[in-house]
This record gives sequence, structure tokens and C-alpha cells, in this order.
Amino acid sequence: MPLTMPFQTGDLVVLVLQAPRERIWGRLLGLDAAGIALRGLDLTPWEEVLTLVRTDQVDQVALGTRFLPMHRVEAMYLDEPSSGAPSLAEVFLVRTGQDPQSFLAPPPSPYILSPKRRKP
Repeated sequence: MPLTMPFQTGDLVVLVLQAPRERIWGRLLGLDAAGIALRGLDLTPWEEVLTLVRTDQVDQVALGTRFLPMHRVEAMYLDEPSSGAPSLAEVFLVRTGQDPQSFLAPPPSPYILSPKRRKP
């Protein structure tokens, strides 16, 4: 019986990494045998992140898009409620008033230029 992957692009996930040990919360951008592409942030300063977002200092949050090679990934979890505890996304929404999917959405590309108008 083939393994069905519960992870889809756009899902909010928590990654546990090794060497060095890190926990990252983010939006899954891609997953394959080489690694995981994610837009997210380190969970170590979680309380500080919530405070910065709530006080409209989002530019101070170390939010980024990155590729994590599979040899560093120890575990990946869907961000979902468990044993009565809310998901990180629920905590983020309640504490900041912002939608976590929108917060973790990829930024607009700085390389998109408006088309130049030609003179008639």
C-alpha cells in the first residue's frame, strides 16, 4: 500500500531540524526527496514575534523563504490542534488579530516591473 502524504503546498507546518537543533513554523511551499521549501520563522522567539506583529512592527520579524535539505529534517508536523491545545496558527490569530496564511504568504516579487509604455 503506497504512503499517502498529508502535506500539501500552502499547509502550515512545524519543522524540527537537527545540526543545529531548530523549530520552524511556516507555510509549506514545496516538498520532495531533496528537501523542503518553506516561508516561515524560527519558533525560539515566538512570544517576541507575537508582540512585534501585534504592535505593527512586522518589519522586525525574521520571516523568510528558505530551502531546508532533507538531511537536516528530523520531523515535520501539520500545524493543527492537539490534545486540547490550539494550533500555532490559532494562537497567532488570537494574539495578533492577523490571518497566519496571509502573514506567511510569499512577498510580492521585487523583480516584477511595470510594462513600459511605447510612444505612438
